[in-house]
Amino acid sequence: MTSSQQAQLKSEIMAMPSWLRRPIGKASEISTVQRIIKQRQIHTICEEGRCPNRGECYAQKTATFLLMGPTCTRSCGFCQVDKGHAPMPIDPEEAQKVAEAVQLLGLRYVVLTSVARDDLADQGAGHFVQTMETIRQLNPKTQIEVLTPDFWGGAGAGEEEQRQRIAMVVKAKPACFNHNIETVRRLTGPVRRGAKYDRSLHVLAMVKELNSSIPTKSGLMLGHGETVDEVLETMADLRAVGCDRLTIGQYMRPSLEHLPVQKYWTPAEFDELGKQAWQMGFSHVRSAPLVRSSYHAGEGE
Repeated sequence: MTSSQQAQLKSEIMAMPSWLRRPIGKASEISTVQRIIKQRQIHTICEEGRCPNRGECYAQKTATFLLMGPTCTRSCGFCQVDKGHAPMPIDPEEAQKVAEAVQLLGLRYVVLTSVARDDLADQGAGHFVQTMETIRQLNPKTQIEVLTPDFWGGAGAGEEEQRQRIAMVVKAKPACFNHNIETVRRLTGPVRRGAKYDRSLHVLAMVKELNSSIPTKSGLMLGHGETVDEVLETMADLRAVGCDRLTIGQYMRPSLEHLPVQKYWTPAEFDELGKQAWQMGFSHVRSAPLVRSSYHAGEGE
């Protein structure tokens, strides 16, 4: 990064409103998690995505593990996760390493997410299941939520193949099945490269068709230029496919290579959207500037 780029990024950070500035939590809690995951060469989206809430979540015995390596096969315009080159082969010991980390950290609630792996025959669905099973062997009381990609792509891409992959994960009975729609219909192209708005709705609908007792969840990032009406329309679309839980947070630009922030929504605006979400019938809502997909995830149980 050139000196002018560094200056520009620093200027953007300094221009962020006060409500987006907060301490990241106790250094001791963060360093303990970092040490354990580094020793096992595993990844968390808390660290890879530089989540502002990670200290708080660690203190509450919750963490989100990033499966199948730190490199994504897609190039979303908002995401901090590494992309742009071939992903590494899956570590055959990853499930065991994650399960041991869960045990060492005494986690009560775990979220398993992953990069998109369009290079794999099953898009990584089998690895989600394997990791869930291995965690349960060592940690039978730990609840497991999944935050999955859309499982679309690779060889033989199609709705039936997608359904089979989702069915594999649903059969493993996660405590919650999360798939983020991320943004409104109009902005899906530039924000979520490689994804489609209706395809994401279809993922959530499919989960309910396969097992209606599993809670479904999705998340929105505001700040890409969406309007209130578009956000409300997206919330209504999510409810129409039976989505139970919703998170709404502010997009913050990770670097100059990512999409610029078009608007910083105020805490009052987030509060109002949260009220609208409750009125629409969501059973669990978190709406605030620093909310992320897994924020207070265990509270839905």
